[in-house]
This record gives sequence, C-alpha cells and structure tokens, in this order.
Amino acid sequence: MALTKLNNKAIADVTALPSSVALGDMVLVSSATASSSASLTFTLADYKEYQFYFVNMHPQTDGVQFQFNMSIDSGSNYNVAKTTTSFRAIHTEDNSTALLGYHADHDLAQGTGYQHLTNPIGNENDESCAGYLHLFSPSSTTFVKHFISRCCGVQETPYAHDFYVAGYANTTSAVDRIQFKMSSGNIDAGTILMYGIN
Repeated sequence: MALTKLNNKAIADVTALPSSVALGDMVLVSSATASSSASLTFTLADYKEYQFYFVNMHPQTDGVQFQFNMSIDSGSNYNVAKTTTSFRAIHTEDNSTALLGYHADHDLAQGTGYQHLTNPIGNENDESCAGYLHLFSPSSTTFVKHFISRCCGVQETPYAHDFYVAGYANTTSAVDRIQFKMSSGNIDAGTILMYGIN
C-alpha cells in the first residue's frame, strides 16, 4: 500500500486532498426528540458505523440512568447479550468528593438487560445528561458488534459525572434496532441524533 502525502506543511493550511485519500461520509440519518417518551428507538441499516449524540436528556424520575439495548428481530425483543466495562469520574458541587474509578456494578457479563450509559441523573430543571455512543458494523453477520460511549451529566446529589462504557454485543446476527430509555420513568425531554458513516 502506497503512502499518500499531503503537500502542505500544516493541517490548517490544507486546501485540497489528493484523490487517493478516501473520506467516509457522515450522514444525519435520523433524529428523535422526547416529550414524556417511554423510549426513543432507531432502525439501523448498512452503515459501517453509527454515531448517536444525546443532547440534554432529561428524566421525569429523579435518580435514574440513561441506558440502551439492541434488537436482532426488528424490535420484537431488546435483549442482545452484551459484555461491557465502565468507569467514571465524579465531583460534588460542594467539593466534598472527587474520584475516578472502575464502576463494576454497571458492567454486564453476557447480560441481556439494558446497558447504563450514565450514573443516576437528577430531574431538576438544571439536571440532565449529554454524550455519544459509537456502534460499529451492526449489520455484520460475521462479527460481534463493538461499541463505545461517553456521557456526562448531573446526578441528583448533586454532582457532575463523566461516564465511560465500552463493550460488544455478542451476536453474529445483524443488529437492526437500537432503543434508548431511562431505567425508570419516561424521558421528559432531549434529542438524539443518529449519524451513519461509510
């Protein structure tokens, strides 16, 4: 494989790329806005990667987690087995607690339940969460489906949290739906944007 060289000295100065440089297209495929919604669900197709962006996800119920699951049967069931790991950083508003660490009770080991993407979120007007989830090759019928996520939010305590999750859906069937919801109660407000990347 030949190396492609940019003929500019700095990335900021690049005005054109050589024709041999392939760029993936990032396309806004769908978006959904919650209004006292039990869940927000998206249909997946054949993009190599999906990126979901969560904007001001606000729960109706205090102290619940934002979470997701996947389906391989067009949404009849959201129960794909997942193995995951997670860690978090937190800092209380009164500066009494600050920590960074592995968060074992949010991990799944071949679990079919919903995967938490956040610590508990408060439902006051100034409490919500935001972040992203990357899902790789969900339409593959050969490999498992890897994903990574990072979300930040305000817990009901209150404190700020920065929550990381990574793992894989242990199925070689195509994943054709993904669903987001709170661990209890409805999503009061918030928008999810779904981008596809080839």
